[in-house]
Amino acid sequence: MELFVVPPDAAPTVSPPTRLALEALPAGGSVLDIGCGGGRGAMALVERAGLVIGVDHQQEMLKKFAEAAIERNVEHQEIFGDWPANVDEVPIADVAIAYHVIYNVSDLAIFAAAIDSHARKRVVLEAPMRHPLANLNALWEHFWSLKRPEGPSAEDAVTVIRDAGYEAEIEYFSEPPRQIVPLDKQVEFTRIRLCLPETRDAEIREILINQSEEQRQLAAIWWDKK
Repeated sequence: MELFVVPPDAAPTVSPPTRLALEALPAGGSVLDIGCGGGRGAMALVERAGLVIGVDHQQEMLKKFAEAAIERNVEHQEIFGDWPANVDEVPIADVAIAYHVIYNVSDLAIFAAAIDSHARKRVVLEAPMRHPLANLNALWEHFWSLKRPEGPSAEDAVTVIRDAGYEAEIEYFSEPPRQIVPLDKQVEFTRIRLCLPETRDAEIREILINQSEEQRQLAAIWWDKK
């Protein structure tokens, strides 16, 4: 959960998705944050936004979103539920964003249509360049002799969105790891993902220790309302 929470003293960072959202956001305008988590996307826009709306299927995340908005003295609204099943309950905003959501979407064309219908000016998405679990591919091959697919990718997402009728653009960028996850937690996460017993923890630990710390390779995908 900590990965999705905005620290109280976090200064806004102007990443490409933030810049793209700010370009289209009028002073005092509204931001709709789909799959908002603790509000990392929306809270980077509060110096210009007058209202931030968070949608998430976890009540605890919505609570964190509200706390972050209160700390920043910005008007806020939280809506519980799964997007786009709850689309009729969600107000339209000037800019709609969704960060690190699209790889969890079963039908990206339907998702794109729903978020487009709730943005007056621009939609901005952020996602890793390739599926976030693709970094386990080498470990699947090591432990299970299984070759896993490299996709889907952000380019695949843009293709789907364009085929759905939206003039989507893409911009690539990189960032340092969001925060350092303790090695014990990394081992536990990796073991569970790879369906391995605890007896393999030492081997997993050795592999992870020898892996280099890499920049996060990300993509900003956006389009303007027609």
